[in-house]
Amino acid sequence: MPASRNKRRIFIIVISVFLIAGAAYLFFGDQIFSNDGFSAANQETYASFYKCVENQTVEKVKISEDKIEYWLKGSDVKYVTQNPESPSLKETLLKNNVQVESSKSSSQIISFISDMIFYIFIAAILIIAFRKVFSPTAFKVQHKTGKKFSDVVGMDSLKSDMKQIMNIMHNPKEWARKGIRMPKGILLEGAPGNGKTLFAKALAGEANVNFIPTKATDFESMFMAIGPMKVKSLFRKARRHAPCIIFIDEFDGIGTRRNYAGSAIETENTRIVTALLNELDGFEPASGVLVLAATNSIHALDEALIRPGRFDARFTVPYPNKENIKQLVKMYTKGKSFTPECTVEKIADLFSGYSCAKIESVLNRASLIAIQKNKSSADMQDISEAIKEQESAK
Repeated sequence: MPASRNKRRIFIIVISVFLIAGAAYLFFGDQIFSNDGFSAANQETYASFYKCVENQTVEKVKISEDKIEYWLKGSDVKYVTQNPESPSLKETLLKNNVQVESSKSSSQIISFISDMIFYIFIAAILIIAFRKVFSPTAFKVQHKTGKKFSDVVGMDSLKSDMKQIMNIMHNPKEWARKGIRMPKGILLEGAPGNGKTLFAKALAGEANVNFIPTKATDFESMFMAIGPMKVKSLFRKARRHAPCIIFIDEFDGIGTRRNYAGSAIETENTRIVTALLNELDGFEPASGVLVLAATNSIHALDEALIRPGRFDARFTVPYPNKENIKQLVKMYTKGKSFTPECTVEKIADLFSGYSCAKIESVLNRASLIAIQKNKSSADMQDISEAIKEQESAK
């Protein structure tokens, strides 16, 4: 049995014991703690007791929840009377030089136990919340991405540029002796759906290094200052698993220009950007960690982040060209049924200026439209209908 499951069971057992104990005190507290001990021979009225107090003949008093025990001066005999729960009784006794001793009532004990259960419950919620925030799976290390450059259509120039970086990642000390360091960060800019995430996975797979995928929303939290702590946690994990690529998708969601006089959300974003800057500046040339960030708008990013020495290289991930579109059509029509008129060239002519994701979506929708029409194969008309749906959804 996993250790985490054992800890969870122990925690449930402890909470259950406290709850049962609290219930026992709540329902049976009076029986457990009440002990009348009233002896008929020593039973006195409250009026008689109070008169003795006024006459200053009482030496010591013990006050319980439902009774008062008292001893007269020069006597070892214990007398018992009822407790009227008068708020001024203790003050009166002290004014008459009486030694006063109070015992905790069952209600006080029940209150104490209830408070303890409440504090334990709150502590458990906080522990669970923080464990959720800093869960070991929050930034999961992928040792194998399952992707290679062969899975990425086009981007030949970008693939070529990355080969030397991969070499430096595997031999950072050797390159450091030549006075060459690996870039600390690389920015991939381009329209959504053109394969920035796929390329990042393929790069890690091709380089055979560890890969930590993240996105801007992973750094958001209901608690202030948690975002910067997550940044530090992410980079610590990356250093432990070097050589490693940190991939931050939707980078413009957390790397925007800092606003020191903004709202609480903008203040938290400023702290996250500052934490990123500190981590990037703390990189050693031979750390073996590369930050790969994807953004749809490089102009929205904080200037301090994208200056040389932090994100050293910038690459644009373009829309696929005509040849790339043909390769994508072949890839996305594989396993689907299309009529003979739907040649790769004809389909490709319809997708000029389309992103990779949009091409895949249109061809998938065309196949669904054909099935709705009870046709065995999709035709050019189905593809045209799918395109119109895409355009009208804008």
